[in-house]
Amino acid sequence: MTDTVESPAPDRRVKKELRRVQKAQRLRNRELLLLVFAFAITGAAFVLVQFGALGHIELPILVIVAAACALTLVLHIVLRVRASQADPFLVPVALLLTGLGTAMIYRLDLAYEANQGIENSNNGQHQLMFAMLSIVLCIVLVWALSNHRILFRYTYIFGFVGVILLALPFVPFLNGGGNAVVWITVFGFNFQPGEIAKICLAIFFAGYLVRTRESLTSTGKRVLGFTFPRAREFGPLLVIWLISMVIIVLQRDLGTGILIFGMFVAMLYVATGKTGWVLIGVFLAAAGAVAATFVMPYVHNRFNAWIHAFDSDLYNDPSGGSYQLVNGIFGLAHGGMFGTGLGQGRPDLTPVAGSDYIVPSLGEELGLVGVFAILALYLVFVSRGAHVGVAGQDDFGKLLATGLSFTIALQVFIMVGGVTRVIPLTGLTTPFLAAGGSSLVANWLIVAILLRVSDAVRRQPRVVIG
Repeated sequence: MTDTVESPAPDRRVKKELRRVQKAQRLRNRELLLLVFAFAITGAAFVLVQFGALGHIELPILVIVAAACALTLVLHIVLRVRASQADPFLVPVALLLTGLGTAMIYRLDLAYEANQGIENSNNGQHQLMFAMLSIVLCIVLVWALSNHRILFRYTYIFGFVGVILLALPFVPFLNGGGNAVVWITVFGFNFQPGEIAKICLAIFFAGYLVRTRESLTSTGKRVLGFTFPRAREFGPLLVIWLISMVIIVLQRDLGTGILIFGMFVAMLYVATGKTGWVLIGVFLAAAGAVAATFVMPYVHNRFNAWIHAFDSDLYNDPSGGSYQLVNGIFGLAHGGMFGTGLGQGRPDLTPVAGSDYIVPSLGEELGLVGVFAILALYLVFVSRGAHVGVAGQDDFGKLLATGLSFTIALQVFIMVGGVTRVIPLTGLTTPFLAAGGSSLVANWLIVAILLRVSDAVRRQPRVVIG
């Protein structure tokens, strides 16, 4: 009679599962520690705004801030239960950016009331309410979306929905007005459907490129050391370029057109690895911008204000010159290295300081150091999203995470570059910071998707979806 020796495989599986659980706990504990830090900075920002602008503390707004922070704790608990391996940096960074932006919008409300006689300016409270709604929707999506690969099944549906959302502002009874045809009004609330459309189109681009990557990566011609795709593969790029140009022409929205085209080119490069696609994309974007400058007056005016910003005639042009741009630059200069202090500057002197010019507003009161700290937060957010894409366990998740992260990075570059006169200013919002409920909702939905993809990356080995 011989003794039976048990296989050590079950013990190895138990140890592996124990290590996975311990790693998940460390990730979530790290997230909780960072959230506490974000709570402290956000709360301190609102308190400093009140002391600087009012000289005393008003509790009602701080209660709303505390409620928003409490919702973030709920999100943290949901992540412990439903996505324990998710990236621990995304939520704290998104919360801190949202908190700083909302504090500055609230500070502008106080400035408008004190210096310009505008009563009952409550944009800050509205932004806080949208922040709470955004976090709730993020919680719902993290809980409901058990696996991001589900989105791959509905690739073309998301593409169709994205196009419909972009077209909604053209519906007469929905159009919300304004110079750019980008808003709709539903039950008295203004909403920018293009913000949600960019997420739908990112899902569509990722699914489409996964399905067509074989033809897109076929051998092309070598020109000056770069491999350019064959002419018959130009179709998808040309279609997206034409859609972007239609948006610029019909909606008068230069920013959204550039954003969608840039996102597609970036995802196309990640899918194929061909530098030629990037060069062709840059050429098409530059050609479209130059053509728009000569054909469309509003694009020409923006380029003119960029190039000749300090021309006195252009500065004093009441029809829309460089007054806003120059005032924002003066505000940044007034802030200097360390800023005037929260609540002690005059950011309200710049028109639309809470949305288009939120970065100069923060730069005036937080200084160059504060602006660099905010840019560092964006760098952390984008790098974590890109890391999720690089380590993605399937091609769809890789492209989706990369595309969404690049979207945030491109928006930051366009807006910060625009207000600092590096590039012409376009009509976009600075992610998480600027006033705008639709933008804030869309950005927190991006956070939810990146959390789901990052959780899947750490749980599963690499597989390729064909």
